[in-house]
Amino acid sequence: MFEKLSVYCDQYAQLIPLSFVLGFYVTLVVSRWWGQYESIPWPDRLSALVSGHVRGADEGARLIRRSLMRYANLSGILIYRSVSTAVYKRFPTMSHLVQAGLMTAEELRLLEELPSPHNKFWVPCMWFVSLAMRARSEGRINNDVAMTAILNELNTLRSQCMRLYGYDWISLPLVYTQVVTVAVYSFFLACLIGRQFLDPTQGYPGHNLDFYLPIFTLLQFFFYVGWLKVAEQLINPFGEDDDDFETNWLVDRNLQVSLLSVDEMYDLVPLVERDKYWDESEPQPPYTAASAEHRKPSFMGSALDISVPKEEMEFQHNLEQIKEHEEANHSTPFLGSLSRILGVQSPNFPRSTPTSRVSLLRRRPRAPFSRFPLYLHPESSPMPSHARNADMEDAFSSMPLYERPGFYSCPQTPIHCVPPSIPRPRLRRAYCSSSSSLAHPLVGSPVLSTPDMPTRLSRQPISTTLPTTLASHWLRGICWVLQ
Repeated sequence: MFEKLSVYCDQYAQLIPLSFVLGFYVTLVVSRWWGQYESIPWPDRLSALVSGHVRGADEGARLIRRSLMRYANLSGILIYRSVSTAVYKRFPTMSHLVQAGLMTAEELRLLEELPSPHNKFWVPCMWFVSLAMRARSEGRINNDVAMTAILNELNTLRSQCMRLYGYDWISLPLVYTQVVTVAVYSFFLACLIGRQFLDPTQGYPGHNLDFYLPIFTLLQFFFYVGWLKVAEQLINPFGEDDDDFETNWLVDRNLQVSLLSVDEMYDLVPLVERDKYWDESEPQPPYTAASAEHRKPSFMGSALDISVPKEEMEFQHNLEQIKEHEEANHSTPFLGSLSRILGVQSPNFPRSTPTSRVSLLRRRPRAPFSRFPLYLHPESSPMPSHARNADMEDAFSSMPLYERPGFYSCPQTPIHCVPPSIPRPRLRRAYCSSSSSLAHPLVGSPVLSTPDMPTRLSRQPISTTLPTTLASHWLRGICWVLQ
């Protein structure tokens, strides 16, 4: 009976999606933990702006600078008291803040008399704004640009405090934590029964060996339970554990650095003198023996190591013809590999021949004459009217885009290399065998007097560019369909 229960638990314990549930939970907790770290208010940038824009070496200017930074730190301390148990135990009442010198008795009285039922961490920020406006009216802040920079940085610090307040207010749903915890411990309770080593002679599936210690089950237990403990540790980083944020250290550090930067460091500049590399255009600091092996040349870019053949470094001036030939010879890597496997050579088009464009636009065999103007074929006799009317029967039949009269650009593959899949029925006429190429332009014709078209278009045999093997026809058809 126990063996059947063990096989049953081992079989159905795999139905618990533990990796998905636990992984999603840990990802959410870690992202929330990192967001709280990025929301910690640091007054360093604000202190630099206050020290640089609130000018004056007298006692009044010094008092304004120190009071501004004390208000900024007081706002952070008030929010720390709300979210961190360590800071709250350090300052359990507002009177402790007065005794610690973080606020005066008058400021405490104004704070307590303020009729607001909400958290008052934002009140010192308003004191900061009022004092900064007074300094601007007194001329200690030179211009409105400096005033705007100070207030923008104060708003950034206040937004960080507000995000900490929001993280503490909106926590992870308790039911989600309970579901993950129950899933982990239920899974290992089932493993405790289902991962037992059974008698190999009974022939149970997966029980060919008999061991005393389930090593991989223990490893799985350590990984999953450790994963859960990590999430439980990071879910509240403002606690009193060893791995939580050192909020009391943040209080001390921020107050000391901010007051030092606006008071003792105000207008304190060391003696300006020439540096060691005054006459050197490329200063090179020395390396110690332990760091010399880590010296590396400057990275110039991965593309600078590419070698280009010399014949491909020349500038090309006939860019229009090159573009058309590249479109005609274009092929994907898959088609190029298929060409090499079949041993098919793609037709080579010269890059500087003046008649290459016309050869690609040559009229296909059996194409109707109605697609070209009559004056392009002076050698042929004029078409009779009844034949011309008969040719209009197929005027609205479907045809590829490159066979239409208004299409003069080269398609991806040569027109004469792609045979039509279903030939369109055409009427046999006496004039179908005449003039299979573009003829020379008529004298005085304004349509053909273009600078890039030759005076006499030589007729090239189509057989020079047609494929000679069945594999070539199939490959060209695949190229035309895919492109």
